[in-house]
Amino acid sequence: MTDGWSDAFDDFAARFAGRFGGVEPRRRMVSYLRGLLSETERKNGWTLAEAAGDDGPQGMQRLLNHYLWDADAVRDDVRNAVVEHLGDPERGILILDETGFLKKGVRSAGVARQYSGTAGRIENSQVGVFLGGCLQKPLSCVDAGRMLTPVR
Repeated sequence: MTDGWSDAFDDFAARFAGRFGGVEPRRRMVSYLRGLLSETERKNGWTLAEAAGDDGPQGMQRLLNHYLWDADAVRDDVRNAVVEHLGDPERGILILDETGFLKKGVRSAGVARQYSGTAGRIENSQVGVFLGGCLQKPLSCVDAGRMLTPVR
């Protein structure tokens, strides 16, 4: 990364630091965010951990499953940062999209035999609902996705 990008990234990540109590959760959040913004093709606990130089995914899993932080507040902070830099509150629009992700196994969160619009029939799938805000300068989307858990 170039120094200019690194400085801008550090400023961006600092906006969220207060949402994470303690040094380790903040450090882990920065590593996680760097991984999400990286060119790593598949982004999951293992690949993000490897990108951060970790031996395994436990640290990233701890960030998501153990450390206390408010995911909704962080999402709102990200949305506010994007709107601040790219948005036009007068001409922005919201787009709601329900998308099915076909799955072969049943080990991922929310996977079940359920109707998937992607397949046009009942299949093993995950269903996500995404709310994107399309803003004016240049076109950007702020995602507020939710994975729907099937009723069992």
